[in-house]
Amino acid sequence: MEFIEFIKTPMVDGVTLKKPFCKPVEGTLCITGHHLILSNRKTNKEELWLLHTSVDSVEKRLNGPGGVIFVRCKDFTLLSLDIPSAEDCINVAYSIEQLSNIDDVTLKYPFFYRPSFEILEDGWQAFKLESEWNRYKDCADEWRVSSANRDYKLCSSYPPSMFVPKGITDEMLVKISQFRQNGRFPVLSYYHRDSKAVLMRCSQPMTGTNGKRCKEDEKLVNAVLGIGKRGYIVDTRSLNLAKQEQKNGGGYEPEQHYSMWKRINQAIERRHVFHESLIKLNEACTDTTASQDKWLSKLESSNWLSHIKDVLTCACLVAQCIDKDAACVLVHGSEGVDSTLQVTSLAQIILDHDCRTFTGFEALIEREWLQAGHPFADRCSKSANAITKQRQESPVFLLFLDAVWQLWQQFPCSFEFSEDFLMLLLEHAYSSQFGTFLCNSDQERKNLKLNTRTVSLWSYLNRPEVIAGYYNPMYDPNPAVIWPSVAPQSLHLWDGLYLRAQVNQVKQKEAWTEISKIKEYDKELRSKVAKLRRQLTSLEKEAVSAGVVLPTTLDGEVK
Repeated sequence: MEFIEFIKTPMVDGVTLKKPFCKPVEGTLCITGHHLILSNRKTNKEELWLLHTSVDSVEKRLNGPGGVIFVRCKDFTLLSLDIPSAEDCINVAYSIEQLSNIDDVTLKYPFFYRPSFEILEDGWQAFKLESEWNRYKDCADEWRVSSANRDYKLCSSYPPSMFVPKGITDEMLVKISQFRQNGRFPVLSYYHRDSKAVLMRCSQPMTGTNGKRCKEDEKLVNAVLGIGKRGYIVDTRSLNLAKQEQKNGGGYEPEQHYSMWKRINQAIERRHVFHESLIKLNEACTDTTASQDKWLSKLESSNWLSHIKDVLTCACLVAQCIDKDAACVLVHGSEGVDSTLQVTSLAQIILDHDCRTFTGFEALIEREWLQAGHPFADRCSKSANAITKQRQESPVFLLFLDAVWQLWQQFPCSFEFSEDFLMLLLEHAYSSQFGTFLCNSDQERKNLKLNTRTVSLWSYLNRPEVIAGYYNPMYDPNPAVIWPSVAPQSLHLWDGLYLRAQVNQVKQKEAWTEISKIKEYDKELRSKVAKLRRQLTSLEKEAVSAGVVLPTTLDGEVK
């Protein structure tokens, strides 16, 4: 397929670009295979450089001799293009619509992108399992690295190597993978150094209505418990839903075979409900004619904040079991690739201050989302404005980032990164020049050789001059566990994201810039004071050695 097939009009003059809170700009619109570009001929400045994959929906309105194209993006940005010719308007709208819906992953921009910066660190190698071993070295006596899935035959959505209990052989893992949905057997997700408890994740057991057993699975799950210890199985489904899935061959762990484990059903809605909720939220946020009461009613009926509350509540439960009860926890829902990952990731952010740093958070996303098999290609194919619905799409990762933002709001000094960093990750998850979030699994990325054919997002982000722009000036390293409030009054709408086209964020950004300046001035002042103190101490020593008697205060300090 050639991109030229979809580009009927590659260039249009006299196009006016309108974006919220920006002055209209007239220029020349160019359509390439991957970008929509508008350049201002008066200033020779590129006013728009938009990836087609960023586009969620396109709407055209003809008006006399010309027309207007409204472009709604997956990251909730809006823009419009006033085109003088009706024919050009129709052609441009058609091109954007077609180019933004190309399914062939190898035709996407990351395969054509060539970085203009020097790659100091290969992001594809930054968070390999071997480098993450330091995180688990304290439990090396009980756990080992298994390569039983090196050919992806046990589980297509797992990476080749994983941490499993030492007493579990690779032959046993074969049988266990056959007992868990899609082969997602229990693996180590996190080890808590303080309580010595572990967090595991997997998919549902295929017990069915006949109560099928797998003794190898029972042995693996029980292997993580010490003598006399009990653990918790946190099921992200309601008990009724778990029983319904039992009729379709799924199910849950029966108490008689997992007697040392207490099962807790902490219900989180399914992924299709998230998508419907986001659509309603977006409708509320884009309705500029609604009264305040009606807007609040729409926001509440979307249930978006309720879903965040449910996910955070479940994550807090898991964190409490691990930190307060020193109990091991196994988390799963049905497939183990959506709500399961939300919960295990948030629990680690609550428990571990390292996950609240740049590198720690990137490592968390890598191991708990990318390597753990969250299907980004399916879930992030469209967003809230798409006219056509895909069966697999869902804002699961967006909901996770929103929950992280809620934690960030409640503990603004405990995170090394800023709000903009979370928004940047969201944008790249939906559309990017980098290959990090492409495909649905590690296997698919390996088959397409993304590590040699595309550039990693981490290679770009972790450059000092880039990462500095996302630093949180309020950051003060906090090694303690953070316990968020999930009360309704403590959860807020992320207006910097969902209302970015309705609420001007300039004042807020100016405030953060001022805070950064104050913190930098304070840092410089402290440095100067410390330097003066060192100089004074040195002078005091020289004076004493020379026999000079220095005047002192009543407390014995030198005046």
